[in-house]
Amino acid sequence: MWKDFIRPVTKADAAQLVDIYSYYVKNTAITFEYDVPSVEEFENRIESITKKYPYLCVEKDGKILAYAYANTFKAREAYKWNVELSIYVEKSARKTGLGRALYETLEAELKKQGIINLYACIGVPNEKEDEYLNFNSQKFHEHMGFKTVGTFRNCGKKFNRWYAMIWMEKSIGEHK
Repeated sequence: MWKDFIRPVTKADAAQLVDIYSYYVKNTAITFEYDVPSVEEFENRIESITKKYPYLCVEKDGKILAYAYANTFKAREAYKWNVELSIYVEKSARKTGLGRALYETLEAELKKQGIINLYACIGVPNEKEDEYLNFNSQKFHEHMGFKTVGTFRNCGKKFNRWYAMIWMEKSIGEHK
């Protein structure tokens, strides 16, 4: 159902994307950014990312409900078959299946580009969940076929608390 509402992001979408992202910056440790980026900064990010990779959103009735994009994993030539993914869903639209639809569409686009490995860098609690961070993103990625390949304890500090970060990966092509 949601796949009919997925389209590429444009710079004109920046304000709506900032609205979605600002919740995560202000209220969660899902992102380790402390300050909400400006609309202009988001426009710059969109322009930079879309030069090479897909940046998609789910839009229904003129409102963007979620967005996801791929970006450079590492800048060196040997890593050109890899990307890092990010996804943000409007708070009231979580757990509706649109994240899955968005990631499946993003993966299909990346496969056409010859991308083989997908990576996700995810903030997680060091041990137990709190009001700022839970394991939902990790669980979502596991449902999408990602596996945890690394953990960094106490690597991000937000809201005067230390959090861990995990790296997850998924292969979508053959390593020839």
